Amino acid sequence: MAAVRPGLGRVIPGSSILFLCDMQEKFRHVLFFPQIVSVAARMLKVARLLDVPVVLTEQYPQGLGPTVPELGAEGLQPRAKTCFSMVPVVQQELDARPRLRSVLLCGLEAQACILHTALDLLDQGLQVHVVVDACSSRSQVDRLVALSRMRQSGAFLSTSEGLILQLVRDAAHPQFKEIQKIIKEPAPDSGLLGLFHGQNPLFR
Repeated sequence: MAAVRPGLGRVIPGSSILFLCDMQEKFRHVLFFPQIVSVAARMLKVARLLDVPVVLTEQYPQGLGPTVPELGAEGLQPRAKTCFSMVPVVQQELDARPRLRSVLLCGLEAQACILHTALDLLDQGLQVHVVVDACSSRSQVDRLVALSRMRQSGAFLSTSEGLILQLVRDAAHPQFKEIQKIIKEPAPDSGLLGLFHGQNPLFR
């Protein structure tokens, strides 16, 4: 088999990990919060079907509360953090996976923990795939500029369905029928059309 070209950003289950960042009770005021959590829950279901490892963090849970139940993260042990980046508290997990190449990143907030995590991962030579319909901020300006900033730094911006179909790759996959059930309903509107409307100059 030919070697995978790293610049293409292909996503393969055996070399990927899903990061779920800080979807907690006190962040319910973030714009499009229910939609973001719903999409992240889809990613989590697919990760479980395809045996993609998952890590979950909570930002200062004593003050910001636990992960919201609708994420469906039962069985995952959240890693508490105060640093904006997820990386310091999950570094051992990264080090234990020498074949790891791609990190799929969902959560809150785009200009804070998502951006800091993406930059730290890129600095380690990992590919970062930001699930744009599973990331948001209190301010849509912050969200827009953070997505642009991550793209400038080398992260890939993808939708949840795009990444799910990259992971499964083939309709003959033994889990495809279960995954098809998950993506049969379109992802909820999380305000992305408004961000990208008119070919926003930040993304040219």
